[in-house]
Amino acid sequence: MVLDTIANAERYSGLHPLFPQVFEFIRNTDLLALASGRHSVLGKDVFAIVERVSGRARESAQLECHRKYIDIQLVLAGVDEMGWKPLADCHQPVDAYSITADIQFFHDTPASWVATPAGAFCIFFPEDAHAPLVSTKNIHKIVFKIAVDASQR
Repeated sequence: MVLDTIANAERYSGLHPLFPQVFEFIRNTDLLALASGRHSVLGKDVFAIVERVSGRARESAQLECHRKYIDIQLVLAGVDEMGWKPLADCHQPVDAYSITADIQFFHDTPASWVATPAGAFCIFFPEDAHAPLVSTKNIHKIVFKIAVDASQR
């Protein structure tokens, strides 16, 4: 897991071959003007999901993980207090991993919570379980989904 501000995004370009395109999209797009929902960035290899939602309590947030996609979760307004726990330490699955939805939920409790303010982002890799959208207020964010390996989709 990575937490940083968008001003430092370029430092992470070398972590994945598609990250530079994501950061270029962020630099060259009026993210606040994007409508809620899914937006294509590079077909199925990179897409963005814009969310404008009310935050939920920690008790309502479930850890989740993904195998096919890396998440870059960029907060645009509000604060998203995201829970995190290493996937290897999650032992209480809600159900089996869904290949079609690329998600699995867990009853486990996050090991830590990260208050992510506007202008900051978290990167969650397949080995990171995370519980997003925790806040007492509204959250406006964009989640970039980056294919771990485009040849395996």
